[in-house]
Amino acid sequence: MTKNNGISSAERLSRIVVKGMLEKKAQDIVLMDLREIPNAVAQFFVVCSGNSDTQLDAITDSIDKEVFKELDENPWHIEGKNNKNWKLIDYIDVVAHVFKEDTREYYNLESLWGDAKIESIETIE
Repeated sequence: MTKNNGISSAERLSRIVVKGMLEKKAQDIVLMDLREIPNAVAQFFVVCSGNSDTQLDAITDSIDKEVFKELDENPWHIEGKNNKNWKLIDYIDVVAHVFKEDTREYYNLESLWGDAKIESIETIE
């Protein structure tokens, strides 16, 4: 994993994903560092909530645009385009999860990956 200014490329990517979420006023953003968890599917999960179908679409589009603008990188896989409850953007080392609040509570990724280092991201109302 390439390091730039003391942070790994996966960590840099995760911060750009956060930036994309913040651009569209995503709520309850958490950055989950999975690097010390054996057999984790990624190095980072970035999880947020949105209030409506339109906001979920806007958040996922913003993530995609910010990552492409900063790193010239496209997602490896996107799920949930037609599902209006949970969208997933997979960049292999970093996976963004964009939920409606009730769906997020149901799946409770923060608890499922409870051994991860979890950082809450301050949002501006």
